[in-house]
Amino acid sequence: MAGATMQVNIVAADRPLWSGTAKSVTIPASEGGMGILPNHEPVLTVIKDGTIAVVDPDGVRHSFDVTDGFISFDSNKLTVAVERGHDVVQTSGSAAVGDGQEA
Repeated sequence: MAGATMQVNIVAADRPLWSGTAKSVTIPASEGGMGILPNHEPVLTVIKDGTIAVVDPDGVRHSFDVTDGFISFDSNKLTVAVERGHDVVQTSGSAAVGDGQEA
């Protein structure tokens, strides 16, 4: 399904983290890593501490370090609710640095 996208909302208890359309999302499910693509079967599952990776329609990867929460996917809409989370800032290479680190 070339060009297929889904609506994604990622929220922490204290603020929204990201909202938009995506080609894919990888989450740290309690059973292990889980990939969600557009038109996935409905799912409700618990997630553990880890990194959520979102690939937007332009192929740009957005990453978020999160703590416990859950996801719900239905009707091509993914909702991710987590206790805490923050953006992972991508550097010019492939390494990622958390936004809380200082030089």
